[in-house]
Amino acid sequence: MAAAKTTAKKAKSATEEKKIEVSGTAETKKAAAKKNSVRATASKTNYDKKKILFVASEATPFIATGGLAEVIGSLSCALAKNNNFDVRVVIPMYSDIKKELRDQFTYLGNIYVHLAWRNQYCGIFQYIKDNVTFYFIDNEFYFKRPGCYGYYDDGERFAFFSRAVLEIMPFLNFYPEVMHCHDWQAALAAIYLKTNYCFRKEYQFTRALFTIHNIEYQGRFSLDLLSDLFDIYGSYQYLVEYGNSINLMKGAIECCEKFSTVSPRYAEEIKNEYFAHGLDPIIRRNEFKLCGILNGIDDVGYSCENDEHLFANYSPEDFSNKAVCKKQLQKMLNLPQKASTPVISMVTRLAAHKGLDLVTTVIEEILQEDVQFVILGTGESHYEGYFKDLARRYPEKFSANIVFNGDLSRKIYSGSDIFLMPSKSEPCGLSQMIACRYGTIPIVRETGGLYDSIKPLKNGYTFTNYNAHDMMYVVKQAIFDYKNKEEWEKLMYRAATTDFSWRNSAKAYEALYLDMLK
Repeated sequence: MAAAKTTAKKAKSATEEKKIEVSGTAETKKAAAKKNSVRATASKTNYDKKKILFVASEATPFIATGGLAEVIGSLSCALAKNNNFDVRVVIPMYSDIKKELRDQFTYLGNIYVHLAWRNQYCGIFQYIKDNVTFYFIDNEFYFKRPGCYGYYDDGERFAFFSRAVLEIMPFLNFYPEVMHCHDWQAALAAIYLKTNYCFRKEYQFTRALFTIHNIEYQGRFSLDLLSDLFDIYGSYQYLVEYGNSINLMKGAIECCEKFSTVSPRYAEEIKNEYFAHGLDPIIRRNEFKLCGILNGIDDVGYSCENDEHLFANYSPEDFSNKAVCKKQLQKMLNLPQKASTPVISMVTRLAAHKGLDLVTTVIEEILQEDVQFVILGTGESHYEGYFKDLARRYPEKFSANIVFNGDLSRKIYSGSDIFLMPSKSEPCGLSQMIACRYGTIPIVRETGGLYDSIKPLKNGYTFTNYNAHDMMYVVKQAIFDYKNKEEWEKLMYRAATTDFSWRNSAKAYEALYLDMLK
């Protein structure tokens, strides 16, 4: 009897355990179903978004040598504000990226990238900022060195980088609908996509957009490096061959579905031999897929109201503190503190194509006027020497600052009255837009993005011919107009309130992406 009761208890216990197990399984299944539903919804959300991948050699806030980095950092963030786009960026992981930023990167894993006879390690790091996912390609052999460019093996370095961009896509399970490549350092990504990878079905729905930031730098190499260095073979040689050498920019133009420049005027100019540095036949042959979109600037970072670098903040509605900025700038640079004397400034690379030959031709005649002139920048040694000597001979009228100093540049933008930018060629230009943001009136030559962004008497002054005396005439006109304070303040207001934000540019790129995906 006791044995029967024990058996009954065991049976009951087993039944209850089974019920609990079944119940637990049901709850687990229910939880799993809910989790899968969330994943499915998230997957659907990501699927609905248009996937855009920027491929570039630099990006703010991580590494910057010029305007390219600012475009990548700012444009990607502006695009990511549109919930219809999943925007990601990939750049090399340089050793010059600040440690406080590197410490925030997440290590995702590593792969090996095959390039001709090489099989190189590729680490993959991630950082998310302002809804943009940034990826960093790590290889210490190629990128653990000071700076970004200027090495004998730059061709191999950026061939590895471009190949790695294609190879990390399966690892990330991210195949962009538009791969947006910038300048010659990323040109090979577009070339590889349409050659070595064109037979892989997972890559067949990715379109390539190639943006030219400066056509002067084309990625030219000797033809005998074609297969050994770039892993491109005979049947594809015609794509990159140009002028008995390899030309990577030419190859990207041939391979991409669309290519663009950083201003509408520059898109027209590069069809001309004078601006195209030898590529004009290729541009004209492919002009059916060319467009120009004017760059913007970070209108929050460049703001006279909030910029912490300024001696005093002010606004387009009240410019009174701009006089404080001017007085303190004059004091800092050891110039006489004269409120009524206009200060003309240049923040520029000291290079011939920036129009410095025009400046050196007539600068001493301009200095005969009631004016002060401030220049900031580094570059070609003969210009550095010339401006230092000019400052020695005109200590109360000319200040030469032969340095690269971001803080001083903001003080000059805000403390000067007129900003001179007489470039021989300028794909877009950012300085003229930044000057406007601080109520400093630009004088520019009508070329590239300078033509598209500055309009006479609306927000600045312009001259057409690349001629020193044409430039001087307009400079003297601006000095004369400066005396009419009421009209000058109206001009300052129009300049400071001109919309140079990335919003307009982002909308134009959105339309271009969608057009490519039709």
